[in-house]
Amino acid sequence: MEIRQLEYFQAICEELHFTRAADKLNVTQPTLSHQIKSLEDEIGTPLFDRIGKKIALTEAGKILKSHTAVIFNALQSAKDQMNELQSGDRGTLAIGSPPGELNHLVSSLLVDFNQKYPNVTVKIVESGNVTEKVLNNELDAAVTILPVDDDRLDKIPLYFEQFYLTVSSSHELAQRKEIGFTEVDRLPLILLPENHKCRQLVDATCRMTGKQMSPFVETNSISTIFNLVKSGAGVSILSKSLIDLNRDGAISAIPIVNPTLYRQIVIIMNKDKFLSHAARAFISLLQQFVENNKLGNPVPHAVLES
Repeated sequence: MEIRQLEYFQAICEELHFTRAADKLNVTQPTLSHQIKSLEDEIGTPLFDRIGKKIALTEAGKILKSHTAVIFNALQSAKDQMNELQSGDRGTLAIGSPPGELNHLVSSLLVDFNQKYPNVTVKIVESGNVTEKVLNNELDAAVTILPVDDDRLDKIPLYFEQFYLTVSSSHELAQRKEIGFTEVDRLPLILLPENHKCRQLVDATCRMTGKQMSPFVETNSISTIFNLVKSGAGVSILSKSLIDLNRDGAISAIPIVNPTLYRQIVIIMNKDKFLSHAARAFISLLQQFVENNKLGNPVPHAVLES
């Protein structure tokens, strides 16, 4: 039983006339008659009584008519709901980010997004492996840090962000205007673990400059890092946004130079996953937020294909 056959059947029920139904469907009468005959053969009973030029529904035809109405109502409802998904009026949107300041960035948009799309449920997923989740279609999109090397992903640049040496406000270096990267390795360092993208940037810069940094504390706890820095136990290398989130007058941030440390923040999406209107709207809102708040050094907007 095919949808097309049910459409033909429904048209005849409405017209009770094969010729008028064929005209309405823009098909020939023999084509219409053949499809109805095939449907009757499949069901195993006539659907219409043919009395001269008149036709009437059989009892089987009346039963099928009632179910056909339910089927087409359900199909129309599905189409309507999918249209609403396309327009961003409803549905579920899953956005990922690594733990920390990028998760705060994504979460900060929820109020504005909810006001514009109150029927869209947004799931913010904090994970250290958002790339894999995007590739597995567990996320519609994710905010993360380059490098992300996978040809299956689309990447939209958001901004570049500088890293600073973070010290206690009472530290002897607190008033420095800048500090060379080669000076940092002599300091007692408190760093994120090696699997963290921010730490990987530091390690990559070490390899490039021929330096080696051996932190005396490694932790994935941001609060622990800041508490230790404030106490004067050591110093750290952190992003501007993370410092801004935790700045309270007890710390100082010193630009690192020669080389300057930057990271690039991007949005990633699975090339094979359809990007809903809601996802596009969230990405647009995120780009606008970055621009309005002058986060880092904004990069030109990528154009999302319609």
